[in-house]
Order: sequence, then structure tokens, then C-alpha cells
Amino acid sequence: MYWWGPLIFLTTFFAMEFMAWATHKFVMHGFMWYFHRDHHVEEPGFFERNDVFFLIYAIPSWLCIMLGMMNQNFIPVWIGFGIAAYGLAYFLVHDVFIHRRFKWLKNIDNNYFRAIRKAHKVHHKHLGKEQGECFGMLIVPMKYIREAQRAETNRIKK
Repeated sequence: MYWWGPLIFLTTFFAMEFMAWATHKFVMHGFMWYFHRDHHVEEPGFFERNDVFFLIYAIPSWLCIMLGMMNQNFIPVWIGFGIAAYGLAYFLVHDVFIHRRFKWLKNIDNNYFRAIRKAHKVHHKHLGKEQGECFGMLIVPMKYIREAQRAETNRIKK
């Protein structure tokens, strides 16, 4: 294994937060709003049109891994794994922890995850595609972290 592989993996994972932010703000709340709208308005059923965005990230990940392996070029392989790891993190944090689409991770209770949930709730208060805020997932504005810390301090004092 080359020393740079894990570095590319971590860099890709970190960069995906910014890619996801830009995609969420300019694509999902832009020209692909048709697919994202049902995520902001509760509708019956388990699946959402919004789930199509899974493919938008899964396909490049798969292609990087497959084509990189086929050509013995491991840089795209590590990039593909970084994208896939971010996709797994996104699924666990967004779909499982925040939206409770599965009944796992119910007992996570710390300031960072409370801040993530609050930022996402603020994002969802806007039902239309305009006036959105908090488009990221893992990088949370400090005001929500401070708010979670204050709530924790008040809870401990009681």
C-alpha cells in the first residue's frame, strides 16, 4: 500500500462535505428541485424522489473504484472509497440519525449531534427552494454547537 492512499481517502471524504453543500444549495434547491421537494414536505411512503441523489454520488464512486482497479491506477480507487465513505456517513447521519428512516442510532446524545439535528431542522423550516440555510451535513455552524452546549449546561444544572 502506498502511503498516500489514506491521505487521498481522507482528503476526498473531507472535500465531499463541500461538494455535498454546493450540490444541495445549487442543484437540489435549483434545477433539480423536483426531485428534492418531497424531502421538505412529508409525504406517505418510505422512499422519496430525493433518493435519486444517492445514485448521483454512488455512480462516480463506483466508476472510480472499478476503472481505477481495471487500469491499476489507485488514485481514483482511493477517491472512490472516499466518496463511498462519505455516502455511508451521510446515510447514517442524515437518513438514520436525523430523519429516523431506520430505528438505529436512537440513543446518540452529545452536543455535536444535537447541533447537527438543529441545523437540519432549521434547513427544513423552509418548505420552498428559496431562503434555505444550513446546506451542509457534518460541518455545523458554531452557533448551533454553542446552543447545544448551553442546553447541556442548563440540563446539568437542573
